[in-house]
Amino acid sequence: MLLLECPYCGVTAEETEFHGGGEAHLKRFGPGSSDDDFETYLFHRENPRGVHFERWRHVTGCGKWFHAARDTATLEVFGTYSAQTTTPPEDLVELIRKKRPGFKWRDIA
Repeated sequence: MLLLECPYCGVTAEETEFHGGGEAHLKRFGPGSSDDDFETYLFHRENPRGVHFERWRHVTGCGKWFHAARDTATLEVFGTYSAQTTTPPEDLVELIRKKRPGFKWRDIA
């Protein structure tokens, strides 16, 4: 069972109080984008064994969306942060690098 902390209301609860929303930090393409860009947005997702950045919603609490960094193999949650950010916070990335040498996710190394 995952324990997540909502960065907005500060509540720490089991994952059943939240709802997963898939991969975080996807680049959305607007009108006039190429078919390849639109296909990538719709169908291509990271699904690593290891550290992953995900979207979550605090369904039974404040109702807000946020991002979480967790390890898909061990279920360790490294931290949560605002959904309004375009990249993971640097302090969170540094924490992950310390615990998981060789960490790489998309263009973050």
